[in-house]
Amino acid sequence: MSRVVFSMGSNLGDREANLKAAIEAVAPERVSEVYESLPWGGDDEQPAYYNIAVIAADPDRDAEAWLALGQRLEADAGRVRDPERPYGPRTLDVDLIAVLDDDGPVHSDRPHLTLPHPLAHQRAFVLVPWFAIDRDAEIPGKGRVRDLLRDESVAADARALRRLHPIWSEHGEASEL
Repeated sequence: MSRVVFSMGSNLGDREANLKAAIEAVAPERVSEVYESLPWGGDDEQPAYYNIAVIAADPDRDAEAWLALGQRLEADAGRVRDPERPYGPRTLDVDLIAVLDDDGPVHSDRPHLTLPHPLAHQRAFVLVPWFAIDRDAEIPGKGRVRDLLRDESVAADARALRRLHPIWSEHGEASEL
């Protein structure tokens, strides 16, 4: 069995619709509420993001297959990458945060796939939604999410997040918003 933690965000177009379409394609076990955050990475000339955490499982997917799914979801949402703005606006951003298989956490340092995600432990918009749906969450090699959220800079960013509403029901369908 392979389990994945995705962080998904959108700040262009219909943010909720972008996230809902991605969720539907993933068939998740759990989805966090939507959190609104300011742009991260110093590129502040853009709208706020809607962010969610998604946990999914599939016995037939490995880390490469999860990555391919995330990239397909971005392409389906019309994501355009601007090399001049690596933290720029996007219709959909799907980050592969961690993958666990039957042997435990998957580690990768390939140029196209780094696992666990190398910056997740610094990003409140990843940690807060993830912690909301998995109180025992841990980033392999970095620590428990609950402890990472206590870091001074992460905690300050976490306080700036705004929890909005559920986007997915417990029954695996889009919530009426």
